[in-house]
Amino acid sequence: MSGVRIGTRGSTLALAQAGPVAAAIGDAETVVIRTAGDEGGPTAPETSDKSRFVGAIEAALLAGEVDLAVHSAKDLPAELPDGLALLGVPAREDPADVWVGPGTGPEELAKGARVGTASIRRRSQLLALRGDLDVIAGGPAPSRP
Repeated sequence: MSGVRIGTRGSTLALAQAGPVAAAIGDAETVVIRTAGDEGGPTAPETSDKSRFVGAIEAALLAGEVDLAVHSAKDLPAELPDGLALLGVPAREDPADVWVGPGTGPEELAKGARVGTASIRRRSQLLALRGDLDVIAGGPAPSRP
């Protein structure tokens, strides 16, 4: 076994985020944890969407199955369970969004045009800019058509 066990989801993005952390630590092993969000099943009404993706990781931390976890900070619940803390944040990559479509941005789209995004924030921004757009959710990058 390696010195440090890093818990993370098995998505392409999660593994890409955990890799540099493991490299910085040196003697580290990435432990993939499957979460309720990965299963895609229904959740109880009192369960926030964010907890679907971190609940199993939090449980693994509290049970001592992993030593630390790597997860997108934007997807963490506002409050962490007792016994857990946010202790480190690696250097941020370029956070800029990219427009992929006709023209130079959504301003040039036809009225009622369909735009896809997996981000609630981007959806809100698009609708604030252009309330006539049909903004659809796309899910994680590898699952989008």
